[in-house]
Amino acid sequence: GKKLGYTFNHRNLHNVSLGQGQEVVAEQALDVAAKEGHWVILQNIHLVAKWLSSLEKRLEQLSQGSHQDFRVFLSAEPAPCHESHIIPQGILQNSIKITSEAPTGIHANLHKALDNFSQDTLEMCSQEKEFRSILFALCYFHAVVAERRKFGPQGWNRPYPFSTGDLTISVNVLYNYLQASSKVPYDDLRYLVGEIMYGGHITDDWDRRLCRTYLEEFIKPEMLEGELCLAPGFPLPGSMDYNGYHQYIDDALPPESPYLYGLHPNAEIGFLTQRSERLLRTVLELQPRDSSTGQGAGGTQEEMVQTLLEEILEKLPDEFNMAELLARLEERTPYAVVALQECERMNALTAEMRRSLGELELGLKGELTMTSEMETLQNSLFFGTVPESWVRRSYPSTASLGSWFADLLARSSELEAWTRDFSLPSTLWLGGFFNPQALLTAIMQSTARRNRWPLDRMALQCDVTKKSREDFASAPREGAYVHGLFMEGARWDAQAGTITEARLKELTAAMPVVFIRAILDDKQDTRGLYPCPLYRTRQRGPTYVWTFNLKSKENPSKWVLAGVALLLQV
Repeated sequence: GKKLGYTFNHRNLHNVSLGQGQEVVAEQALDVAAKEGHWVILQNIHLVAKWLSSLEKRLEQLSQGSHQDFRVFLSAEPAPCHESHIIPQGILQNSIKITSEAPTGIHANLHKALDNFSQDTLEMCSQEKEFRSILFALCYFHAVVAERRKFGPQGWNRPYPFSTGDLTISVNVLYNYLQASSKVPYDDLRYLVGEIMYGGHITDDWDRRLCRTYLEEFIKPEMLEGELCLAPGFPLPGSMDYNGYHQYIDDALPPESPYLYGLHPNAEIGFLTQRSERLLRTVLELQPRDSSTGQGAGGTQEEMVQTLLEEILEKLPDEFNMAELLARLEERTPYAVVALQECERMNALTAEMRRSLGELELGLKGELTMTSEMETLQNSLFFGTVPESWVRRSYPSTASLGSWFADLLARSSELEAWTRDFSLPSTLWLGGFFNPQALLTAIMQSTARRNRWPLDRMALQCDVTKKSREDFASAPREGAYVHGLFMEGARWDAQAGTITEARLKELTAAMPVVFIRAILDDKQDTRGLYPCPLYRTRQRGPTYVWTFNLKSKENPSKWVLAGVALLLQV
């Protein structure tokens, strides 16, 4: 066994970890085991994608004439998406398949986190009380950050592969620090765990803030005084033995709910709704597409697409005449430049829509040969999704085709009204811009020119008014009024002028008109303010636009854990 390079023991077991050229070793192990009736374990077969077809053929050959006790066990990591499935179908069909599902819910995750340790672990540190308290808090922290991903972008902007290794290494660091110091170095522990052990996975600044905030809430001096609650109704337990902690979880942990993560119950409604929409969309895509089987009240697929195509072409707005707009423009102010850029982007999108729809119309009539691009467009129209060629020239959106096109017409109308005389509208629809950052930057540029301030030392101040769009007749002398913002995770209390708890089943509350103006950076007072990220869509992540500081009577950490953000589209 040693000569072949694999492990062999008295149980007649050959264990080969694939990768780094171990394919030859695996083939030798299979040959020996097939003759002698041994067992073979091939680990990490996902690392040798090119060799899997050879493995499939080899297993098929060995299935005939091998020893009756010969067995092969294969292990692989789950594929991140459907397109990444690489294990041949023949292997899957001829195998008994066993999957190891990750635990779901805080209860199961917390038990699993604690299972990484033992009574000996709890007794190994000289500062036993401090060590046990912080270890349990770290287990709860691990369970929360691992399970929070199920809430989608409101949980984490991006999914991260947090593992039990992060937890065990963090506990090792805790042990080393407590052994070396009589005082608990809370700041050092939070930094090492939040910025290195777990933070090493995190690539988004807002997710890093969330991770840091969890640790600030869970690991602090109050934890040793019996005054810390890890979640509503779940205080941090005192010093117990190992089995006592498991029993405490069973007895004291409240039922599964978003409150255990610091989230509002609406977060659960949101992610369940999105999951249902994905399921229904998949079912729709599985429906037969052949024109002969697609008969129904709406006619064949081609007839339905033709009707929709004609409707879109009829309503599609004309392109903006850029030469005429430039001739009409008296002064190229920052706001006027933004308007012109938006018109150019709108022209590029509508031109592509008109071109691609025109080609498809000719293809459906038989006057042009149907290409793969035209078929993709036809399927998108049939299923009510925005075609890929339009998305590339468009703006981020999660809407279906019908809602997206209505939104496009509204954007075009807003631009048309603005470019009649290029005077700043009384309120601006911030979500109606291809590039909303350009408008926010224009506010700073305009103020900088008027007051002769350096642009790199300026910031935006956000004041939420108590009025709606209809209450404004003219634009402000400085800055701009913007409308069309929504808040997710909480809502805005117009009377109190602060962020407050969201109403149940109101997932995205509309904001009043917001007054945005530019000030010098050193004049900004951030006390009692929650730095609220603004995103274009509920997908968050790469759709980030700006940060608005909003007034809050509560500790801002409450809104960080609740995933509170402003959105331009819902």
